[in-house]
Amino acid sequence: MPFSKALNAGLRKAMEDDSRVLLMGEDIGRLGGVFRVTEGLQKDFGDKRVLDTPLAESGIVGSAIGLAMAGFRPVCEIQFDGFVWPAFDQITSQLAKVTNRHAGALSMPVVIRIPYGGHIGAVEHHQESPEAYFTHTPGLRVVSPSTPNDAYWMIQEAISSNDPVIFMEPKSRYWPKGEVELEASALPLHASRIVRRGTDVTLVGHGAMVTTLLQAAALAESEGTSCEVIDVRSLSPVDYGPILDSVRSTGRMVYAQEAQGFNSLGGEIAATVMERAFYALEAPVLRVSGFDTPFPPAKLEGVYLPDADRILEAVDRSLAY
Repeated sequence: MPFSKALNAGLRKAMEDDSRVLLMGEDIGRLGGVFRVTEGLQKDFGDKRVLDTPLAESGIVGSAIGLAMAGFRPVCEIQFDGFVWPAFDQITSQLAKVTNRHAGALSMPVVIRIPYGGHIGAVEHHQESPEAYFTHTPGLRVVSPSTPNDAYWMIQEAISSNDPVIFMEPKSRYWPKGEVELEASALPLHASRIVRRGTDVTLVGHGAMVTTLLQAAALAESEGTSCEVIDVRSLSPVDYGPILDSVRSTGRMVYAQEAQGFNSLGGEIAATVMERAFYALEAPVLRVSGFDTPFPPAKLEGVYLPDADRILEAVDRSLAY
């Protein structure tokens, strides 16, 4: 099924399993959301559990915090990545800190769904990669599925978490289809996943970039280079085990992301790998990222976002050491 339909199915299952789960956001009810992720849910569960909210992100998240305190498990939709900033204070100053403020006595089972990233030719405020802001904030869990199967299971696991989860949805992946296993999840929420085996270079990324890494790995194979590809999946906390095991085997690593490079998730993971697998490395960990500018207009998107060629150039540089 498509990624968006897998999310819809995951939300439906969570709502069927727990009457405390409710959805809230702008145009998520009758319209089914901009990307139709919540299509049909208000019809089936009613407008008390699938709420169309005012256009006020701070109010959406603030209300969700109060609902969580009252025993509910709210799932908020932020319509586009660039719309999250009015809610940023509620998320980082309140939602992330409530449990610590109460010495663990009060949990915050709130999920914030954020469509993020590029590849759809959108305008300003509709294409951003703000994940580093949230991974930098203690008290928040941050995850990003890259496949329909992960979307189906990870949204359910996020909703069942007693901690707040920032659920980053790569919007360019909403439409491609993939197989979904409906019986059991293959991995826990915060596990990295090896999606392609290789021996020469480890390629690591998250979200939509995983597809680009796989494209680069296929091209590299045609040139005689074997690349292992790892999907981080959980951006905070990061499961370093598969990454470190792979780097100790290949001796080389390239991290690719849509977000700008400075103070980014890729930089943090690169530094940790350098610290913990230094003697296994045959070359420095290299990074491929968006530029340190705002996301550009749609016509320049192809220049800004890393593609397979830029990743392969980094692979060649790594192999040249």
